[in-house]
Amino acid sequence: MTAGLEKACHRCISKIASNACFIFGLLAFLALPLSMTFTGMKFLEDCPVQPLIPLYLLVGGVIGSLKVTLLLYDSTRMRQLLSKSVVIDDDDDDEYPWRQNAHKYYIHLTLSLFLFLWFILGNYWVFSVYLPNFIPPFHQPQDYCDKTLYIFAVGVLIISHTVLFLLIFCSCCIYYFSRQRYSSEED
Repeated sequence: MTAGLEKACHRCISKIASNACFIFGLLAFLALPLSMTFTGMKFLEDCPVQPLIPLYLLVGGVIGSLKVTLLLYDSTRMRQLLSKSVVIDDDDDDEYPWRQNAHKYYIHLTLSLFLFLWFILGNYWVFSVYLPNFIPPFHQPQDYCDKTLYIFAVGVLIISHTVLFLLIFCSCCIYYFSRQRYSSEED
């Protein structure tokens, strides 16, 4: 990646991440993993047909909450660093004070990779028993799953699929338009 394109990417990411609307969006998004955690804890024993569904919600909620909390911390820290660099009028092109150190990068990467793999496992666990009995049958009392738990897990997966699709689509659009703009600047 050329230095000009890298600088433009850093400026774009820093403007987005330091935006107050982005921070409020992350705060609102924190509600999903917290609700996953509480639902998983509440219904931990209420899905014998697939006991990993409440565990999926519980672990995914805890790790997701940790990931969003770290993103919130990094975003507020970036806002502070950018406001200081504006006050100091630091216009050094070679340094980006908001760059993360390598440890934070690997923490975010590890959490993201774990959440992605957990998402794939959750899809398997939830949809492998698609539409289970919601009321325990008399002849097989272990062959049911609580309706609230199951519908919530399906809803979480639908929201996750939608967000993942939007992220991929927006990333492709940004990449396409940045390449188009970069190639027109070279001409």
